[in-house]
Amino acid sequence: MSHEHVLVDFIGADSIRPADWDHDAILKQVLPYFEALKEFNVDYFVDATPNYLGRDPVLLEKIAAKTGIRIITNTGLYGARQNKFLPDYVRDIPPEDLAEMWIREYREGINGTSVRPGFIKIGIDSSDPLDVLQQKLVKAAAMTHLKTGLTIASHTGEAKGLWPQLRILKEMGVSPEAFIWVHAQAEPDNNNYLKAAEAGCWISLDGLGWELEKHAEKLLFAKKNGILDRILISHDAGWYDPQKEIQTITPYTPIFKKLFPLLKANGFSDEEINGLISVNPSKAFSIAVRPYLSDK
Repeated sequence: MSHEHVLVDFIGADSIRPADWDHDAILKQVLPYFEALKEFNVDYFVDATPNYLGRDPVLLEKIAAKTGIRIITNTGLYGARQNKFLPDYVRDIPPEDLAEMWIREYREGINGTSVRPGFIKIGIDSSDPLDVLQQKLVKAAAMTHLKTGLTIASHTGEAKGLWPQLRILKEMGVSPEAFIWVHAQAEPDNNNYLKAAEAGCWISLDGLGWELEKHAEKLLFAKKNGILDRILISHDAGWYDPQKEIQTITPYTPIFKKLFPLLKANGFSDEEINGLISVNPSKAFSIAVRPYLSDK
């Protein structure tokens, strides 16, 4: 499961209070959805919730202990939605200082715990040029990658926000192979997937909890054009919201129950399906420094 969520708190960086979250209440709500994954032999669950939006390594550690599913959390910061989820200090420090904070989490653990991040999560508002603060996030992510080997997963959306990020990464000496284009399903022109695959980045089609047919069409395009080996798929599901009294949790199983039968009916082999759900994620999230090597 390469891009899912357990808890997301949209109250904003200036108001978020992780100490107020009731772990027992959250576990009661979300554990049945994790138990449902066991039928499909799910071993790894990537929790894509960033810091100041609901990242909670202690909660994730409790879920992993109760279910046996390995959960991967992240370092980084999320600038999408006009920087609402960025703490004030981001405005006043250089990207080098941000990177040092993220590198420290990887080397020493998050917030005094033994939990270390398995990737870098950032987010931008899709535009070219990027917002100045969001440029800082990309630069800090590049610096962190070069010191840790952690993959960069960036909430991006339409391709117009992808190209400036790849330019910054190359300028910083980071290969696009270390970058996941998150929410690529929002891009209306499928030809941009071909350009992204040629550049070497990972293309993540998220939102399968809601948009099954749209994803299937894009996966058929990827198969026809020989780029399935650059594609990731996810539900982007879950979403326990501590600001709500009544929870509506989106399940993590439509990929197995709905998408795979549809793909098989359209000529996908077991090997191709295994590539999407197992081989590609293991490569995308592998921890290794991937420097940019100029053709010149």
